[in-house]
Amino acid sequence: RMTERFSEDDVIIAVTRLTRSQLSRFVECELVRPERSESGDIYRRVDIARLELLCELSQDLDLDETALGIVILLIDQLHAARQDLATMARAIDTLPTDLQARIIAATKQP
Repeated sequence: RMTERFSEDDVIIAVTRLTRSQLSRFVECELVRPERSESGDIYRRVDIARLELLCELSQDLDLDETALGIVILLIDQLHAARQDLATMARAIDTLPTDLQARIIAATKQP
């Protein structure tokens, strides 16, 4: 599937609360990692979502760059854990029914 790609100008238009200097700072701090190209940085839809969240956290909750980095790291870890869980669930779904039942029972034990 084709991934949408956005220029810096596209991002500034799409993320209404974002200034060009904030964008530069977020990239500099590696809170967002655009793809580099000869024509400038290229952003994906996920980068736009991340930038919207960064604006919300920094402006509404007044978080500084250190705190933003921690929150984003935790969010990334949560997403990774959810992906791992979904992968395990798909793998369990391929097992025989009796084995699935034993796994489900085991997960309910303290």
